[in-house]
Amino acid sequence: MTPEECRSLDELIGVLVKYHPEANVALVEKAYHFAEKAHADQKRKSGEPYFNHPRTVAGILADLMLDAPTIAAGLLHDTVEDCDEVTLEVIEKEFGQEVALLVDGVTKLRRLDFSSRVEQQAESIRKMILAMSKDIRVVLIKLADRTHNMRTLKSQPPESQKRIAQETLDIYAPIAHRLGVYKIKQELEDLCLRYLDPEGYQNLIVKVGMKRAEREANIRAVINQLSDKIKEMNIHYEIDGRPKHFYSIYRKMVLQHKPFEQIFDLIAIRVLVDTVQDCYAVLGIVHTLWKQVPNRFKDYISTPKPNMYQSLHTTVVGENGMPFEVQIRTYEMHRIAEYGIAAHWRYKEGKQVADALDNKLYWLRQILDWQNDTRDSEEFIKSLKVDLFSDEVFVFTPKGEIIDLPKGATPIDFAYRIHSAVGNKCVGAKVNGRIVTLDTPLNTGDFVEIITQQNSKGPSRDWLKIVKTAQAKAKIRNFYKKELKDENIASGKQMLDYEAKRQAVNLPSLLKPEFCDPILHKYSFADLDDLYAAVGCGGITAAQVDTRLREEQRNREKPLVPVMPRVQSDANAVQHVSSSSKDDMGIMVAGLPGCQVHFAKCCTPVPGDDIIGYITRGRGVTVHSMDCENVRASRDPARWVEVKWADTTNSSYNGSIQILASDRHNLLADLMSYLSAQKVTVCAVSARVNSSNQTCTIELTLQVANKQELDWVIKQIAKRQDTIEIFRV
Repeated sequence: MTPEECRSLDELIGVLVKYHPEANVALVEKAYHFAEKAHADQKRKSGEPYFNHPRTVAGILADLMLDAPTIAAGLLHDTVEDCDEVTLEVIEKEFGQEVALLVDGVTKLRRLDFSSRVEQQAESIRKMILAMSKDIRVVLIKLADRTHNMRTLKSQPPESQKRIAQETLDIYAPIAHRLGVYKIKQELEDLCLRYLDPEGYQNLIVKVGMKRAEREANIRAVINQLSDKIKEMNIHYEIDGRPKHFYSIYRKMVLQHKPFEQIFDLIAIRVLVDTVQDCYAVLGIVHTLWKQVPNRFKDYISTPKPNMYQSLHTTVVGENGMPFEVQIRTYEMHRIAEYGIAAHWRYKEGKQVADALDNKLYWLRQILDWQNDTRDSEEFIKSLKVDLFSDEVFVFTPKGEIIDLPKGATPIDFAYRIHSAVGNKCVGAKVNGRIVTLDTPLNTGDFVEIITQQNSKGPSRDWLKIVKTAQAKAKIRNFYKKELKDENIASGKQMLDYEAKRQAVNLPSLLKPEFCDPILHKYSFADLDDLYAAVGCGGITAAQVDTRLREEQRNREKPLVPVMPRVQSDANAVQHVSSSSKDDMGIMVAGLPGCQVHFAKCCTPVPGDDIIGYITRGRGVTVHSMDCENVRASRDPARWVEVKWADTTNSSYNGSIQILASDRHNLLADLMSYLSAQKVTVCAVSARVNSSNQTCTIELTLQVANKQELDWVIKQIAKRQDTIEIFRV
């Protein structure tokens, strides 16, 4: 029975009691009727009843053979978020604390105030991860929820389809992979491909379908030949063949730059047996029947993946010259391969199995180690993708223990993975018995030994540019935070003071409690010294703090909008005025025909900005943005005059932006080349390196037609990998 068929209550209960006869059926029945009533008047964007969603989610969870409280939480997971009369207190009272905790873990933080979608996404994922650490079933509910949302994504507008599909491919499919739930992982990846590259997806369907009959004939021939040999060995077995899922084929075409016609291993034969000994016996049969493809044998039985996956993989060439993959595993290994962590939920496992499960979830504890030290939401999301979801390498300690790290990880990452003290005292490394530099990328199979010295002064700040894992970065920053706190406080004060002077604002006025307290609370700082120390050690940038403080000031203080002088004029009094130069400034001034017009250099307004004019003695009218600090500070309302942009203008204007980027060789040259390729004219540029945290601050003055064009440029630069923060000056 498929998850889609588990719609009615009777069907849902039937699946549950089949694999768990002692299940609390009454709890599921009560949750079903409660959710059905709560969502009774609600519709999805597709027009179908909203309750179809939670009961399908419950069906997916039942298909994963999860327990009654999890299925009940799946039915209730949207009630708190989408039904005003339902609260967590109500859920706990009606269904108990266990179900309430599961529901709370998957409830989004939608009702809080976030400055951006990225921040909301990051904080919701943080919440989910913290809930996962208490009960792994939280993320299984979330994966089931996302699976059904992806199945019904066609009802969303195109821009939402791409955004949700990309988020799913970046975050949720890799989480399913980490948890070993391949059943969901593969479906999510195929569904994402449908929306991220519709044309490529459809072409793949057509090409795969064209040779389906030929592949099925090959699969039958291989199965028959292999079955005959296994029977001769008196091994109990099951065997089947299946095509590889679309995304795995697509990814191979993209990464290896191969056309579909050159992708030969489109099928996989899976053999299930009783024992590990039988696995290796079948492997011997396979290699006797067909020629092995070099470097395509993987033994995940002796060296399991971190997500508990175990199997033998080998690629061989059939009699017709076509390669195919053979996967060999025990029935228990197959259960874990399909359901991953869901095969080990705690309610029916003993302590020994639970302890083994904890070891398999080391990667989750890694996140908990560093997520509290990551203040910036975008940095958190980037680190999450790199640290957990990139390709992996498996290296060995001198004692032969296996350590998994992301591809590109260095000996420093390895050292901090062993222990903070090992990383802090690290002065060198040996890989496979040879001394190597600390920035050497590690490869699968390497034996790594860390050389330490007790009198070492600790990690170098330069290591922050070398290490790959967020865990290592967090521990290096934590060292500087604790060991050099006084220096960091002094350095942070200096950096904030410099940033405030550069922005022409008074720092003490920004550090008033009403502006500061929300930021201290947001980043969990106890006091201003903690904030200074975080800036000093590079945990958060001075530019970020300055921007946040000024935002708080703008939000909490009413802007001092200048009082306009009364101007005696008729309907034609607002006229277009030229400056002393021949260029058309595109500005209309109320009641002052023939005056000179200049743009303020402090705020460099462009068409699309709200503007106001200031009468400057001997220089005519100077045009400022309405939110300019000089406008707010003015106490001479008689000299302000109404101005507006002309409806049409062919002029170009100067707009200034500031970029905070990770420093590296040729950074500025690469940025200039990029802007040139985008046909963006740069009028002025200045840059300075911040050696204390290996960043570079770049100020650019760009020639643009209007605010929309400037916003577009800012958006494009923000997408670059080096960019940490960008804002308009």
